[in-house]
Amino acid sequence: MRIEPYDPRQLDAVIRLSLRAWTPVFDSIQKAMDFDVYRELYPADWRVSQQKAVEEVCTAEETKVWVAVVPVASRREDPPTAMDSGSTVGFVAVKLHSQSSLGEIYMIAVDPDYQRRGIGTALVEFALDWMKTAGMSVAMVETGGDPGHDPARCTYEKLGFGLFPTARYFKKL
Repeated sequence: MRIEPYDPRQLDAVIRLSLRAWTPVFDSIQKAMDFDVYRELYPADWRVSQQKAVEEVCTAEETKVWVAVVPVASRREDPPTAMDSGSTVGFVAVKLHSQSSLGEIYMIAVDPDYQRRGIGTALVEFALDWMKTAGMSVAMVETGGDPGHDPARCTYEKLGFGLFPTARYFKKL
């Protein structure tokens, strides 16, 4: 696996892997949240808003995005072709808040077929190193407290992130 700068030609792959990775997360959110509130936040389908969010993050000037790529030989599904140098299996997007010396892991996902192989950890470590080199003194990442986000919380805690408890309440009007 290698981590490389995002290329706009990878957008479709990043969107696909993100939607696959976040399916169990959104299933968990739907179960944990009041159904009427959930339907207001995601009136059509969560995939529509998440695809748009990924597109915006990947094209925003204020974010830096990297992808995890595995060699073709590591892919499970397709035989290699001469044109294919690897599969995009994960990504991380970082925002820098220079005034507060805060680096934020804004978005991250790993394709479910490649989870539990250290790719998410490698992407976070890569982002942390880049933040430090960019002069940031604090790193932040946000995630949900629902069961669907358990793997993300485990990764962040394993890498030394400390939890700052917050409460966010929702009510359908």
